[in-house]
Amino acid sequence: MTSLPGSPRRPTRRQRLAAFGRTRRGLVTGFVAFHAAYILALLPLIIAGGTEGDLPLYRQWAQDAVQGTWPIIDFEWVYPAGALLPIVAPIALGPYLYQLVWLLMLAGANWLALAAIAGARLQRRSAYPAAWYWLLSILLLAPVSMLRLEGFAAPLAIAGLVWVSRRPVVAGALIALATWIKVWPAAIAAAVVAVCRSRWWVAVGGGVASVVIMIAVVLAGGASNLFSFLTIQGTRAPQLEAPVATPWVWATIWELPGARIQQNYELATREVIGHGAMAAGEVVGWLMIAAFAAIALLLVRARMTWVAGAQRVERAEGRLMVLGAFALTAALIVFNKVGSPQYMLWLAPIVVVGLLIDPERWRTPAKWMAVTSFLTTLVFPIFYMPLVHADPFAASLLLARNVLLVALFIWSIQALWRIAMPRAVRPLSMPVPRPSLSPVSDPA
Repeated sequence: MTSLPGSPRRPTRRQRLAAFGRTRRGLVTGFVAFHAAYILALLPLIIAGGTEGDLPLYRQWAQDAVQGTWPIIDFEWVYPAGALLPIVAPIALGPYLYQLVWLLMLAGANWLALAAIAGARLQRRSAYPAAWYWLLSILLLAPVSMLRLEGFAAPLAIAGLVWVSRRPVVAGALIALATWIKVWPAAIAAAVVAVCRSRWWVAVGGGVASVVIMIAVVLAGGASNLFSFLTIQGTRAPQLEAPVATPWVWATIWELPGARIQQNYELATREVIGHGAMAAGEVVGWLMIAAFAAIALLLVRARMTWVAGAQRVERAEGRLMVLGAFALTAALIVFNKVGSPQYMLWLAPIVVVGLLIDPERWRTPAKWMAVTSFLTTLVFPIFYMPLVHADPFAASLLLARNVLLVALFIWSIQALWRIAMPRAVRPLSMPVPRPSLSPVSDPA
């Protein structure tokens, strides 16, 4: 007597959901669902003509600009001149709809990032994990990811990184524009210049975009304020969330003499005060410059050894470029007396591109980065006011976040060191990666 083969097992709900996420319809659904949910959550505020997060200040600047008083042109400004575009553009339909237009513009910027990652028609299925990671990142970092300027700079940085080898002029223009919105993408530009053969074409695109912005500002009469964003925060104390502020946060909790957390009304932020706090802020500034220079030298060294000896130079360039961009950007955060929560949007875009072109190397750092982003949102805005009042639990969350940041920075330096130093150069013994449809590593 023969037995009939058992019927195939029905896939579980989780398996069906995972399979749906690997389809174009699933990715589009996730994108639309996130942005629609955010708009719906703020719908009462939008209907009332209000704004949330940093947008009240942005809208005020935009209204002042419409009335003839422009940041950069008429007074020193904390942001580079390119930030005027995403700040002033939402006022086009009037101040009442500023919040709605901002969110719609942000959705367009995030769609640009998805199109760069997975193709204009989302046809690169191998890129879907990276695309979903970007959606996860902006979800974990909401509301900061949706209500601050990094929300525009980060998608531009993703597109620029992805298109460096295929569309270097466009990539250079996008990276330059992102840098003129928030300064941090300059670290990406430095990595590209140190590593990529297409650096000159990238420089052409970036140079043209920068010249256009600078000429516009100069012709408008803002030449004297063009680079004011570099010096306007020079005399401030360490910000509450910055890694360097950690000792004074805990000194405040332990009620040590002279230590306290205070409001900086001019910059609308909280800072730490105490013995040596200002000096520490100055020291990390010099350490940032030293770390940036040392990492740049490591990149040049790795370019001369590991990349030159690689079987597929273009693929090796892409991997080294992303790793170098991460290390340089992490240095800008770890050695910084400013530590705003949106700084996680400096690192998340680079992790996204890392998952796209070198998933084996970046899978673990991506998990760390997700936890770091989650802790950042717990610190701000959820437990921010308890932190301001020196609550030990809130300070512990911040400490854990900062420890992870430093760990990610150390990981990137170790990875670069292994590649750059002779004993770490083993291009022939590296496991052969599976074929990838990455636009960074494959010819167009």
